[in-house]
This record gives sequence, C-alpha cells and structure tokens, in this order.
Amino acid sequence: MSAIYHKEVKGFLSSMIGYVCIAFLLAVTGIYFTAYHLQAAYPRFSFTLQGILFVFLIAVPVLTMRVLAEERHQKTDQLLLTSPVSITGIVLGKYLALVTIFLIPIIIIALYPLILMQFGTVSLPMAYTSLAGFFLLGCCFLAIGMYLSSVTESQVIAAVLTFLVLFVCYVIPGISSFFPETASASFYILLIAAVVLTLPVYCMTHYTLSTLLFGLMAGLLLTVFYITVPSLYEGLVQKLLYAFDISSHFSEFAAGVLDVTGIVYYLSMIGVCLFLTVQSIQKRRWS
Repeated sequence: MSAIYHKEVKGFLSSMIGYVCIAFLLAVTGIYFTAYHLQAAYPRFSFTLQGILFVFLIAVPVLTMRVLAEERHQKTDQLLLTSPVSITGIVLGKYLALVTIFLIPIIIIALYPLILMQFGTVSLPMAYTSLAGFFLLGCCFLAIGMYLSSVTESQVIAAVLTFLVLFVCYVIPGISSFFPETASASFYILLIAAVVLTLPVYCMTHYTLSTLLFGLMAGLLLTVFYITVPSLYEGLVQKLLYAFDISSHFSEFAAGVLDVTGIVYYLSMIGVCLFLTVQSIQKRRWS
C-alpha cells in the first residue's frame, strides 16, 4: 500500500493537477478571508469555511477524476490487479494520497486564525473545530469522487458525475422543501423511486425476471407499510434526503461544537464509498 501511496502523491505533485487544486482552494479562501475578517472584521473563522464549501464542487472532481479512471483507460489497472498488493490496499493507498494533497492547503489555512489574533480576540477552539469539520467534509467528498472514478474509464465522465452528485448533495435542503410531507405524497414518491431503481438493477443483472421481481417486491412492501402504518410515511422523503445532506453536518462544527454524530456520519460515508470502490474494482476484475 505504501508504494501505491508514494506513487500517487508523486504523480499529483509532478503534474499540474495537484498544484492547481491547492492554489485554487487557497486563492478562494484568501478572498473570503480578506472580505470577511480583514475588511468586515468578523471574528468567527467558520464564516470563511462556510463560504467556500462550493469550492469542493469544482476542486474534488478535478482531483479525483483521474485516480482510477485513468488507470482503466490506459489499461494499467491490469498491472495493479496482478500486483502483490490487495485491492483494498490499492484503494486505501490512492485515497490516502488524495487526502494528503487536500491536507496541504488545510495546514496552510490553519495559520489564518493565528493571523486574526494579531487584530483582535479570536476563539481558537471554535476556529480549529470548524476546520476539523471542514477537513472531514472534504475527505468525505474525496471518497465519493474516488468511487465515481472507479465506475468509468473516462476522466471527463468521472468529473461530471462527481460534480453532479456533489451538487445534488449541496442543494438537498432546497430540494427537500419542494416535496410535501404528507404520508400519501411520500408513498407515491417512493413508488416512483422504486420503479426508477429497477433500471440499475437490470444493468447489474441483465435478467428481466429478477428486475420485475425486485420492482414488484419493492412496490408490495411499500404498499403494505402504507396500509398498516401510514404515519411512517409522514415526512419520510425529507428524512431520506437528509441522510444524503452531507454539508449540513458541517454546521455543528462551524458553531464550534465537536459533533460526535457528524464525525461518525463522515467516517461512515467514507467507509461506505471506499467499500463500494473495492467492490467496483472486484466486479471488473472477475467480469
């Protein structure tokens, strides 16, 4: 795993991708830092971090698009799969390399609260708690981008998919407000979602019968629960969407609260995405 890690870090730092992402993140952070704190004199450093969350929508796809898609496109993934390193080791090595590149601007940004102390009183525990949440959020987005890079051999498609997924996660609070919270509305929305999910099931199995059985079973279960426990569906769509509202968990860190729930959530999302990445490579290995 260490060989994969060092190879990936060297690859990022010997090309323009790593430097461009680091420079872009630092440039945008510097603009917000100057506007919020040096000019407007806001004492809470979390204002800057909350303001630059949209940067992930651009930086993460650029950083992760090549990590696995390029290996697959150039057919060098066959060399990795036949190497003495396990697939889990390969995925962890590449992911830790991404985290290392992301950690470089985080270390530089960590100096900003110390600069603010030269101009007034700043709560360092609150500032560094928000920075810790910002780092976890970035690591979570990197894991999502890495998984999406493993499902295609095109870097462009990987970047577009990552951008779309992160954008949807970013605007989920607004999306959830469009759906009624009534039980009947949630029931019909979930029925439609069950029908839509039959498409990826068919793509994975290529069996029409199994796809129909999946759709019928999902519809039957939803109907049974709606008849027996209709109160279960009240606001259910909003609750399900909230599970994918990754950015909202950062608000607790921004308020200076070391939120254990948020830490567990981010680590769980990272673990799930890395597991899915391993399974995606395993499936392609034996197909």
